[in-house]
Amino acid sequence: MLVSGIKSRPVYGTLSPHATASLHLMVADGEGAAAILDLARTAPDDFFGKAHIIYVAGAAAAKDYGGRLRALGPDMFYEGPTIAAALPRLAQTLANAHMGTQIYLAGTESLIGQAMKAAIEAGVDHLSIQTEHRGSEARRVQCVHCKGITEDVHVQPVTCAHCGLTLLVRDHYSRRIAAFQGVCIDAEVPGEVPPIQEAFP
Repeated sequence: MLVSGIKSRPVYGTLSPHATASLHLMVADGEGAAAILDLARTAPDDFFGKAHIIYVAGAAAAKDYGGRLRALGPDMFYEGPTIAAALPRLAQTLANAHMGTQIYLAGTESLIGQAMKAAIEAGVDHLSIQTEHRGSEARRVQCVHCKGITEDVHVQPVTCAHCGLTLLVRDHYSRRIAAFQGVCIDAEVPGEVPPIQEAFP
């Protein structure tokens, strides 16, 4: 479903097992682990023997999703402290992947966007990657003025973490940089800024 008719806005589905894949590369953060656990209910018995799981617990650490994912018996399991820490592992896995690898991304838009960017840079067509959004709707925002990235944005407007401008977070999404675009909200009348409200819970 498109949001506000913005064609660049990501559209997410539901993960489903592709039993014929030679490798199942799964990347998730937070509640995205639950999407993998849901997929496991319909997967063939030998499915996870060909699976590599990369997981970042984040705010969901108390739910022990990492232990539940490890219990699925994947061929390879990595749990990292942050998305940034997990991305080199993903890049290395993608560099060694062969034809027939199926990619599954689940969790926050920040995780999905950055993992998809890494996959596209490795030569994977974005249309062949399964995605499922779970958890927070917080956005990763690029300031169009200084090009800095502000992570974990929940409010509208937001202050750029790099240049300090007050930004209107647009629905326009750039797959190339895995971020939504933020533009100066008071460029016409400096200081005229609407009240800050939670927009992306």
